[in-house]
Amino acid sequence: MAKSTGKKKPSSITPPAEINTEGAERQGLEAVEPISRFTDFDIHLFRQGKHFKLYEKLGSHVMEFKGVVGTYFAVWAPNATYISVVGNFNGWNNGAHPLAARWDSSGIWEGWIPDVGVGEVYKYFIVSNTGHQQEKSDPFALWAEVAPRTASIVWDTWYEWNDADWMKIRKEKNKLNAPISVYEVHLGSWRRDPSDPERYLTYKEIAESLVPYVSEMGFTHVELMPVMEHPYPPSWGYQITGYFSCASRMGTPQELMYLIDKLHQAGVGVYIDWVPSHFPGDAHGLYRFDGTALYEHEDPRKGYHPDWKSYIFNYGRNEVRSFLISNAIFWLDRYHTDGLRVDAVASMLYLDYSRKHGEWIPNEFGGRENLEAISLLKDMNVAAYTEFPDIQTIAEESTAFPGVSRPVFVGGLGFGMKWMMGWMNDTLKYFEKDSAFRKWHQDQLTFSLVYAFSENFMLPFSHDEVVYGKKSLINKMPGDEWQRFANLRLMFTYMFTHPGTKLIFMGGEFGQTSEWNFDQSLDWHLLEQPSHIGIKETIKALNQLYKTEPAMYDFSFSHDGFEWIDTQDRENSVLVYARKSTDPEQNIVVVLNLTPVPRKGYRVGVLSAGDWLEIFNSDAVAYGGSGVINYHPVTSETHQWHGKSYSVILDLPPMGALVLKKKSAGKIL
Repeated sequence: MAKSTGKKKPSSITPPAEINTEGAERQGLEAVEPISRFTDFDIHLFRQGKHFKLYEKLGSHVMEFKGVVGTYFAVWAPNATYISVVGNFNGWNNGAHPLAARWDSSGIWEGWIPDVGVGEVYKYFIVSNTGHQQEKSDPFALWAEVAPRTASIVWDTWYEWNDADWMKIRKEKNKLNAPISVYEVHLGSWRRDPSDPERYLTYKEIAESLVPYVSEMGFTHVELMPVMEHPYPPSWGYQITGYFSCASRMGTPQELMYLIDKLHQAGVGVYIDWVPSHFPGDAHGLYRFDGTALYEHEDPRKGYHPDWKSYIFNYGRNEVRSFLISNAIFWLDRYHTDGLRVDAVASMLYLDYSRKHGEWIPNEFGGRENLEAISLLKDMNVAAYTEFPDIQTIAEESTAFPGVSRPVFVGGLGFGMKWMMGWMNDTLKYFEKDSAFRKWHQDQLTFSLVYAFSENFMLPFSHDEVVYGKKSLINKMPGDEWQRFANLRLMFTYMFTHPGTKLIFMGGEFGQTSEWNFDQSLDWHLLEQPSHIGIKETIKALNQLYKTEPAMYDFSFSHDGFEWIDTQDRENSVLVYARKSTDPEQNIVVVLNLTPVPRKGYRVGVLSAGDWLEIFNSDAVAYGGSGVINYHPVTSETHQWHGKSYSVILDLPPMGALVLKKKSAGKIL
């Protein structure tokens, strides 16, 4: 007797009585052997939450069968009783092309439709086990119609990449002891069509101006705010309906790939925002996909986000874990992105995030930590770094949760870096103060070094700081116009000389005066004014300094790279510190004068004897400053000061910062 394989023949599909089955013979309601891209091992991994390339299986895939080109469709909907594919190709007839449920109870429905190819629009018509009927977009669609239309589009991700040189060296550009200076960009508002401000530029059009601009400014990476399909522009891309689709209003997947390719060819890395924390309740999206809480939790205490009026993924459901991790891998794989900035990690880590007493459910141990989300993030990071060891993942995490940027094997979450939100808040609070009161608040600048090396921190001045009445960076600064611009140059210098990698949101680099508006271009006309040109030139010089001075990046995340020289001169609001390299000859000394009073003949302790040269001064005339410059090298004296055996006499610029280096290794910027 032959041994049973345990496989069952696919059952026949019995549509509800009201379904129009005219034309059903094209696919066959009595489906016997539907084409499948799944193996038994695929299904095992999917059910275990360990299938990290589901985009190769689920969704729509153009393929040939018996000499005929058509499209294979596969969708996960375990609580459906009937699913068909509807589109222009069948007149949106929900009985013409039904899918068959797999024999293995995986909840996957699949089938192949002849003569359907790239460019066809489609949706899934789904009847739930409660009898509810709805049309849904494909969760794995590679492209979508432009809103307000909501259908998916059969597409592919084939692209002939020209970034092989970048891919060979990006390990060096992405490593933790490399200078990483990130320009955060919202593509829909960086620039608009000058002749039609309402029109979005395409990805290819943006490439023609963004790539040379980022190169000119000296940023090492860009971070793109969410590029996934989102029908509601005011969400800035954080309310995603198409996790595997690029935003269609700006072009095709290949056009987005072109933009990334061009950035890579220019030597610029690309991070993208990834949003696994929540999704919107749009009727065509993931919400109650098969008539039940499939991707989310049924209980709103776990499944509804009160701040964003959106839905939280069910991180404990293995199939959802496979979906999310596959999505992270997808953008690293198919789009050649160099890393993921993971949004709203704090909201994932805590069950009581933004909830009052009684509005949340404790974990199995009675605690507030979301153990399922923590496990997902660890699995995602392990998968991402295993598959692509030369990328970075970066957490936007605002609490003191331990080990966010520590490896999973030592108990951490496994991220490469974490945004330093405490530093950002303290820094902005300090620089918003009138200089007359700063002497009582110097700890707001020094406190960050107490915890600066507890994580691998990135210092962010992000989009969140220039919206909703918070003012632009330049308009946060106090004083008259000269002081405001000097303050901003000083703050940026403090940022670049502080340990950690850097991130600046678009517009900040030239002193955008208005708050960011997602629906219009940046105010590029400001660059006709000398003061704004000065800010731009300051950022260019700081990026150059950052990339060429090893002391500013050799030990970005280690005590070995930083030393306070003086924090006690509160009366004059002066701070002095050193940044250190693996080569002591490359060490630098930074002096911040945080008031508009110039300090003539100010003594500063230095690290060693010799001639010290000023290699950067934020008060340089080229940056819009007053020109209080130490033009000539200053020779150290054997005069103990600031606890050092040697010291120098300097002229400190008003509201300015200067950087010193031994003459043998220094040059003026």
